[in-house]
Amino acid sequence: MSAVPTPYPPAAMAKTLSVAPMLDWTDRHCRYVLRQICPSCTLYTEMIHTSALVLGRQPERYLAFTAAEQPLILQLGGDDPEAMAKAAALARAYGYAGLNLNVGCPSPRVQRGNFGACLMHTPGLVREISDALASSGLPVSVKHRLGLDRQEDYAELADFVAKVAAGSCRHFVVHARNAWLRGLSPAANRTIPPLRWDWVARLKEDFPHLRIELNGGLDTVAKVMAQWPRVDGVMIGRAAYHQPFFLAELERAIGRRQNLARREEVFAAILTYAEDWGAALPAPRLTRHLHGFFYGQPGAHAWRQFLGTARQDQSAALFFRENRAHLAAFGLSAR
Repeated sequence: MSAVPTPYPPAAMAKTLSVAPMLDWTDRHCRYVLRQICPSCTLYTEMIHTSALVLGRQPERYLAFTAAEQPLILQLGGDDPEAMAKAAALARAYGYAGLNLNVGCPSPRVQRGNFGACLMHTPGLVREISDALASSGLPVSVKHRLGLDRQEDYAELADFVAKVAAGSCRHFVVHARNAWLRGLSPAANRTIPPLRWDWVARLKEDFPHLRIELNGGLDTVAKVMAQWPRVDGVMIGRAAYHQPFFLAELERAIGRRQNLARREEVFAAILTYAEDWGAALPAPRLTRHLHGFFYGQPGAHAWRQFLGTARQDQSAALFFRENRAHLAAFGLSAR
């Protein structure tokens, strides 16, 4: 596959800039694109239920990735510590940089499976699961909400963190909203419950020995920089997907790069990636992750229209080669 971007020195990584796990979005092709734009960020897989790995016949389908995606964290969903331990062992064998437990998804399907956000009701079980993950020897984190439904009590949040941290977990990624298990769709759960960034900063004050990372509503450089000194890192969600060069702006703001990533250079790496995959990568599987490539730039709408012409029966590499003239109009080139 294509070359791995130059890694940043560990001293520059004391605080984490990461991209959230997003179901149906942060697949391996999306992660490759984001890595070209943001060499220093930590990437996460989509949430994968342990049964798909432990009971399925093709764990490779879910676990395979390339070195270019590292550091890459595998996010797991489930409520069975024994299955978690088995999945964690697989993750270690595949070379993941760490493991993350989903304790934040409020979807009805996830609730029926007794995992995701509803696990906040049982911090003892979350501790048991995180300990099972830690048995792999990989770093473990828990991604959770502030609370459930209309429960608005910081003490309850702090109690949850304290009970889980009594085990092996020392890294908490906090989506700074409640999860409403009833009455809101998963999409509405990302916008309607009020943001409380101050609660996350307070967690860091109250648990200075823990790594506390902030997630939720961080869609401008100004918002991120206002919170950056108060926590151990920030996790960017949909803003990273819809406007990926926002990540490069953040890298510059926190001192990890001097110049913004150039679109033509990023696209050249993506084109090489597509050629490496050849017929195994249908065009829409890659182009769907490029709709935000010109976000906020002249011609962004025309770019999205162009990507919409990609067909399932053509490879991504062929799509780009057959549309050299269209690419040239956007300052890009195809070999």
